[in-house]
Amino acid sequence: MKVVVIGGTGLIGSKVVGKLTEHGHEAVAAAPNTGVNTLTGEGLAEVLQGASVVVDVSNSPSFEDGPVMEFFRTSTTNILKAEAEAGVTHHVALSVVGTDRLQDSGYFRAKQVQEELIGASGTPYSIVHATQFFEFVKAIADEATEGDTVRLSPAKIQPMASDDVAAAVARAAVGAPVNGVVEVAGPEAFPLDELIRKGLAAKGDPRTVVTDEHAPYWGVVLKETTLLPGPDAHVAEIRFADWLAQQK
Repeated sequence: MKVVVIGGTGLIGSKVVGKLTEHGHEAVAAAPNTGVNTLTGEGLAEVLQGASVVVDVSNSPSFEDGPVMEFFRTSTTNILKAEAEAGVTHHVALSVVGTDRLQDSGYFRAKQVQEELIGASGTPYSIVHATQFFEFVKAIADEATEGDTVRLSPAKIQPMASDDVAAAVARAAVGAPVNGVVEVAGPEAFPLDELIRKGLAAKGDPRTVVTDEHAPYWGVVLKETTLLPGPDAHVAEIRFADWLAQQK
């Protein structure tokens, strides 16, 4: 089966390409550095020839409200149009657990628009909602840093390794379309502030993490369960402590 992975040279995309290739599929990485630009449409028709599945794990280069909305709206529209013309029978997209609860953020408003476009497209689809990646601990800390202090909510989060995210996306790609959302999450829930405290300590980062229930997360004030998956989520295997140990 030919599977085109949009964003296929990035953190998740490269892992998805690898996992699909290991299982005997023709996985093609599509990204600006491989000659495919989903914002302009350049190279889309060519790369989609003969494809059965499109996997979209691309991300906006800017998280500013205007550019991120433009990216997901334009890119998704171009992909859906091109794949319909190519006869693609399954569209798989990676999104975020809690997207519909994070609409105070311009980024998540853009992800919601992406999901709505996919749902209305007429192409059979599967949307994989993943929790936050272990790899983004530093980025979360950086976003919440003032001076040497990191202010974070104690709301719960159930993060996961990018390897497990990629495995879930690859699983969706070779499965039947669900025409809805599949949730995946890590094996443990942590208070967000505790997760970042552990992650920074493991890296020898001297910043102090302060618990503040009103501290915003990417512009959103969290409730206790905002970032948690539902009871039917697929639970991944890699634990945070084991992942941290592998990083040393």
